Amino acid sequence: MTLNRSARIAATAISLALGAASVAMTAVPAAAWAPESKAACIEPTGQDEADAARGGSGGDHRDISAAEQKRIEARTAAILAKKGSNARTAATVPVYIHKMLGTDGSGDVTQAQIDAQIAELNQDFAGQELAGTAADTGFTFTLAGVDAYYNNTWHKDRQSTTYRTKTRLGGKNALNIWLVDFSYLGIATFPWDYASNPGIDGIRVQYSSLPGGSATNYNDGKTATHEAGHWFGLYHTFQGGCTETNDEVADTPAQASSTSGCPAGRDSCSLPGLDPIHNYMDYSYDSCYNQFTLGQSTRMDQMWAAYRA
Repeated sequence: MTLNRSARIAATAISLALGAASVAMTAVPAAAWAPESKAACIEPTGQDEADAARGGSGGDHRDISAAEQKRIEARTAAILAKKGSNARTAATVPVYIHKMLGTDGSGDVTQAQIDAQIAELNQDFAGQELAGTAADTGFTFTLAGVDAYYNNTWHKDRQSTTYRTKTRLGGKNALNIWLVDFSYLGIATFPWDYASNPGIDGIRVQYSSLPGGSATNYNDGKTATHEAGHWFGLYHTFQGGCTETNDEVADTPAQASSTSGCPAGRDSCSLPGLDPIHNYMDYSYDSCYNQFTLGQSTRMDQMWAAYRA
């Protein structure tokens, strides 16, 4: 599969009434899988491909201005202070997979691919791709259910507010993954938006990006890892560009723009450090990804305690 590199995300807020979609549901118990051991600023040239693939030039989440970023940090600090804690020892995240298929069954994935995707999430969030350097975040994932909807509109990620509200399962701690067919790889919601709009909370992922899929350079299952990072409260490593604040994480060097491919030694920012091209929150190829940092793990802890615990 070749993704359309010029695609842009369109904001979706549709209130039209829909006819009922055909649905098939299979509940999957937590013990049904086993992890395997073993992944805003656009560069003037060379970066549009990765930007479009990962989420279109509009990004793979809603825009966060510098002013809003400051408000979010202040709000989070206040919530944690009120709760009297900003840490957690570990958390198991139930995952619901929603296959949004065409009426002809197009866009389907196998149970083996789904199991491999859950294993990929567990590997990446445990720091197993670069043991000793990558952070073990303490988050684990268990497959809670798989369902399938046959609806051509939903399959193409149209009327997404409606279909997500109708199909989302679980509470604020549940990761819902909608597998769709669109011209980019993924879109995510942030944890601090759950309270105001719980029905759409989760991530939308290009179905061909699952392990063994056909999305060239993006078919190791790391799109879901990247989008789940946003769902846990992480920004892109290039959030805000070449600034001290950047992504609110001290151990990810400031980065002026997103990465395409896996360019060793890339340095887009005059501030200290090379671009973190191997970080799951950049826009690199799946094969280039291998880590979250300790700072990102701490931020995920804090965001979980504030918004998802």
